[in-house]
Amino acid sequence: MDEGTLKSKFLGSLIGTGVGDAVGAAFEGSFRAEPEEIEAVADRRQVLTYTDDTHMMIGIAESLVENEGFDGERMAHTFMKNYEREPWRGYGPGPPRIFRLMRAGEAWDKVTERLYRGGSYGNGSAMRIAPVGVLYHDDLAKLREVAHKSSQITHSHELGKEGAALQAYAIALAVNLEPSEVFEPKEFLAKLSEFVHHEVYKQKLANVGILSTEIDRAKVVAELGNGIEAFNSVPTAIYSFLSHPRSFSEAVLYAISLGGDTDTIGAMTGAISGAYLGIGSVSDKWRVKLENRLYIEELAEKLYEVWG
Repeated sequence: MDEGTLKSKFLGSLIGTGVGDAVGAAFEGSFRAEPEEIEAVADRRQVLTYTDDTHMMIGIAESLVENEGFDGERMAHTFMKNYEREPWRGYGPGPPRIFRLMRAGEAWDKVTERLYRGGSYGNGSAMRIAPVGVLYHDDLAKLREVAHKSSQITHSHELGKEGAALQAYAIALAVNLEPSEVFEPKEFLAKLSEFVHHEVYKQKLANVGILSTEIDRAKVVAELGNGIEAFNSVPTAIYSFLSHPRSFSEAVLYAISLGGDTDTIGAMTGAISGAYLGIGSVSDKWRVKLENRLYIEELAEKLYEVWG
């Protein structure tokens, strides 16, 4: 793969996260909406403002760039610093409590276990994982390790960690595929199934395969979910990508049309699709309106330099 194509994939995944998040934010909590309606709402907006999903993705990218790799304590403090600067991004109740405990001296890798018995298995660590997926796209062991450790900061349950790792691996697989070649959804899905350890994810991915030709969105939601749990959203994002592998816009609009946690499922779908198709696949009418776009693109280019 030539340098230009690979760099485009780094850019596509990070910008794809932001666009999917920002377009989906207007429909969070909805039952379902038609793709045409979602597109019309996005087109009317002057600025596509992102939520905590992209804000925390930026924090991961900043930390990986600054440290030229993973440093858990510094990443946790980057999250905390960014939250304190912009607390209005739509954070759930967990991260602010975690950051307050960290300010009080709690260790970055222990604090979440004080708040949640067994840790959280929400999708908060998967929604932000795109920089890990692109940076470690050619090192599976390191990808899994960093995905788990970055999840530990806020989501220490094994299902939360596995969800982050699965999303990161889906992004990595997408980075490694040539968009000009024939795409094989079954092969992509088989590799994901081999990667995961937990039965809940194996079953969800099996359902993704079974639903490959399903046109009833209600059935897709019933089988895969559209909630805030990692296992009820990461497989849904993967399905949305696999259902529309050749179009970033169609994949993201479909993901959001399923309702529920639309910003996060949109963000994760956008991260995978952008990693596969590259930055050129992201519609200009959305990309140019994405808040803080130039900075996100700068981070993606710096991540590429760290990788190289």
